[in-house]
Amino acid sequence: QVQLVESGGGLVQAGGSLRLSCAASGRTFRSYAMAWFRQAPGKEREFVAAQSWSGATTGYANSVKDRFTISRDNAQNTVYLQMNSLKPEDTAVYYCAITHNSGWSKSIYEYDTWGQGTQVTVSS
Repeated sequence: QVQLVESGGGLVQAGGSLRLSCAASGRTFRSYAMAWFRQAPGKEREFVAAQSWSGATTGYANSVKDRFTISRDNAQNTVYLQMNSLKPEDTAVYYCAITHNSGWSKSIYEYDTWGQGTQVTVSS
């Protein structure tokens, strides 16, 4: 059974940066696409970024493009989300997720295992 554990969230001022990490265990991590989603209070969970198993292809939500970068270290079974130029509207609980597919998707339904989430709060 795969487990995902996120870390790196916190409180930051607008314009600041954070790097989230997601450590995976229990499955051959390198064969599967990984993604980050987020959920703000009162809103649905939304796609943020994803990367294929090889790291060759990535996708981003328009709201974070050019500010956030997803990357992975298959040797460490870890996926990262570097977040720069943070805005108050980025405030949310951030979740990492893994799919049984090698390619990534924006749909939450393609991901079968989720982490517990890490809170990111951006103050204005």
